[in-house]
Amino acid sequence: MDVAIVTVGDEVLAGETTNTNASWLAGEIAGSGARVRRILTMPDDRPAITARIRAWSDAYDAVVVTGGLGGTHDDVTADALADAFDRELAVREDVRSAVVETVAAYRDANPEVVEEHDLEIDVAAWASLPEGARYVPNDAGLCPGFVLENVYAMPGVPDEVEAVFGRVADEFAGDEVARTLYTPQPEGSMVETLGDARDRFDVAIGSYPETAGHNRLTVRGDDPEATDEAVEWLAERVETVDE
Repeated sequence: MDVAIVTVGDEVLAGETTNTNASWLAGEIAGSGARVRRILTMPDDRPAITARIRAWSDAYDAVVVTGGLGGTHDDVTADALADAFDRELAVREDVRSAVVETVAAYRDANPEVVEEHDLEIDVAAWASLPEGARYVPNDAGLCPGFVLENVYAMPGVPDEVEAVFGRVADEFAGDEVARTLYTPQPEGSMVETLGDARDRFDVAIGSYPETAGHNRLTVRGDDPEATDEAVEWLAERVETVDE
C-alpha cells in the first residue's frame, strides 16, 4: 500500500507551527506495513490543493490530508477536496449533531470564556462535508474528519489528528516489514558492504546518523524471510551494538 501525506497550512510554511503531524503519521503508517511515498506541505490555497489531490489520489493507494478543516475563513481543505472529486459541500445531520454536542460541552466547561468573547459558532460551516464522504468522528475536538474516495481528511491539531487517524488506522495495513541494526561504524566504512547487500537481497537499506554515538541501519522489504536474511548477512559483516 503506497500512501502520500499532505499537510496544509500557511503557518507551517512560515515556520510558526512545527509539522509534527507528518512525522507522526508517517511513523504510524510505516509501522502498519504500508509505504509513505510522498510528504508535502501546502499553503491554504484551494486550487493548488485541488490539483494536488487530483494527481495524488490517482497515483497512490491513499492520501492523508491534515489541516485546513473547520469553519474559519482560511479553512479551504474541505472545499478543495470537494472540487477534486466534483462534489458539493452539504451539511450532514449526524455531523451537525456531533458539532452541536461538542459546542455545548465547551460552553458548559468554559462559561467565562463564552461570555467574555460572546462566542458564536457557525455550526453549518463546521458540519459541512463533501457529498458522499464517510464521516470520521473526532473524539478530541470540534472538527470532523472524513474519507472521500481514497483521501483521508483530518484536522490539523495534533491531538485531533491522532484521534481521527485512530479510527481508520486499520485501513493502512501493508506487507512491508522493517528491521533495524545499530552500529558504531562510520557510514563511510560501510559503503561497499551496504552496496553488496542491496545487490544480494530484494530489500531497501537505509543508513542514518544518530546522536548517541552510533548509526542506524534500517532494512525494509515485502518478504519477512528475505528481510531477516539480509539483516543476518549484515550483522555478520558490520559491527553491531544494542540501541
